[in-house]
Amino acid sequence: MSLATSSRWKNATGRFLDLLLPPLCLSCDRPVGTDRTLCPACWSQIHFITPPLCGGCGAPFEVPVEGDMLCSPCLTAPPHFKSARAAMLYDDGSRDLVLSFKHSDRTHPARTLASWMHRAGESLCAEADYIMPVPLHVWRLFRRRYNQAALLAHKLAEISGTPFLPDALRRRRATATQGHMSRKERLENVKGAFAVSARYKPILADKNVLLVDDVLTTGATVNECSRVLLDAGAKAINVLTLARVKGFT
Repeated sequence: MSLATSSRWKNATGRFLDLLLPPLCLSCDRPVGTDRTLCPACWSQIHFITPPLCGGCGAPFEVPVEGDMLCSPCLTAPPHFKSARAAMLYDDGSRDLVLSFKHSDRTHPARTLASWMHRAGESLCAEADYIMPVPLHVWRLFRRRYNQAALLAHKLAEISGTPFLPDALRRRRATATQGHMSRKERLENVKGAFAVSARYKPILADKNVLLVDDVLTTGATVNECSRVLLDAGAKAINVLTLARVKGFT
């Protein structure tokens, strides 16, 4: 089969499938013209993060700044990670999309979401020797059936061409759900919860790691993961998430 014939066949197959299963908005399920996209109404509600932002945690600033200025929390308590970036704000416009991906078995948007993340953190991907996800505890993984951070990290590795390490970091004890915890409670909740698998320590020695999670809230989880990875010999840790709250509290 020639390339031209193959291309026509794929296009015809795609049009046929669109008739049977019309493309739907990734967030609200309204019909859209192109697969794996948002409808105009949902797209207009997403607040993608652009400069100016904190040179450390990536929190958006309200006014223009010069250089890599740090926000107050990063100055007061510098995180273990080098820098963090996120594709969009976690707010009323993105919440349903993020939560359905995280809890409702709606994993099909993973590549689109990872492409947004890559656009926000392309320089971090270029700097990384390895990409890895924040892990779930085995019992939570069993109940949920998938780790949303691992799905995003895997797709991000495919897009960027960076090696993917899905199991180098492990959660060695179950931690309580953090949705309604304060920053202090979150810090205590994740303390000592992570470890680097022994067989990966030689691989990570003096390497740059890109740590991936779905939402950055207080930074407690990725900060603890970063500390553990640095203790295991990694050179530097950057963090890339799908969404983040506007500022650490």
